[in-house]
Amino acid sequence: MKTTFARRTRVLAATTATAGLVLVAGCTSSDDGGSGTKTAAGGVELVKAGQLTTCTHLPYPPFQSEIGGKVQGFDVSLIDLVAKDLGVKQEILDTPFENFKTGAFLNSGECDLAAAGMTITEERKKNVDFSDPYFEATQAVLVDKKSGISSFADLKGRKVGAQAQTTGEDYAKSKGLDPVSFESSDAVLNGLRTGQVEAVVIDYPVVQGWLKDKANAAAFEVAEQVNTGEQYGVTVKKGNDKLREAINKAIKDAKADGTYKKLYEQWIGPYDESAASPSPAA
Repeated sequence: MKTTFARRTRVLAATTATAGLVLVAGCTSSDDGGSGTKTAAGGVELVKAGQLTTCTHLPYPPFQSEIGGKVQGFDVSLIDLVAKDLGVKQEILDTPFENFKTGAFLNSGECDLAAAGMTITEERKKNVDFSDPYFEATQAVLVDKKSGISSFADLKGRKVGAQAQTTGEDYAKSKGLDPVSFESSDAVLNGLRTGQVEAVVIDYPVVQGWLKDKANAAAFEVAEQVNTGEQYGVTVKKGNDKLREAINKAIKDAKADGTYKKLYEQWIGPYDESAASPSPAA
């Protein structure tokens, strides 16, 4: 995920897109009936009455990106389920990724939770509480078909790209590579398209989304998938157990009733049960 400190936080509301900072988010459920209470179903305290405010970082398809004037994706749809259970709507804020690691927007009361295809790490656990894992992620090495690269080992001495502040970038560096850092996943792909780099290391679900495009599939291929043991989780402010439990319940229910599988196939691709069923958080 990228870190863009100069970029203003954008509010992505459940209304028709307009000029300025207000855009559309895929949202569900109703408001609080005008009561003005910040307490939702199950006694969950919210930062704003009648809405579940989600911090994310755009773009990161297939988990969240603007499509047809709306913010859509796997994470968006999953958190919509949480909002529905709470009897509120979801509102999305596009924020710098650095704040996800520090929990800044959660601690300041600007967001209730953060959902951004974010890997659960011990370092991040120091600042935020994670939900149960909802996705098992691997890293992928995506290459130009003309590059001659057929594995991660072949990246030594080659021009490699990665998205700044991500576990993909961290992994590449840990293996002795010096990757070119790009601000966003879109910029990573553009770097590969324009020949700035010969290969990129990034989360495999992102690559799956890219390869759905015929032009990308014709030009690029996955040289190797690297299982780094990564799991995605949703974060809440430390100690916000009621919201964390509501998120866990929505994830569990979605897996039990087939909704999770449907969303997986809609946004990511053929259903991979191993990716969909990681172990619960410790």
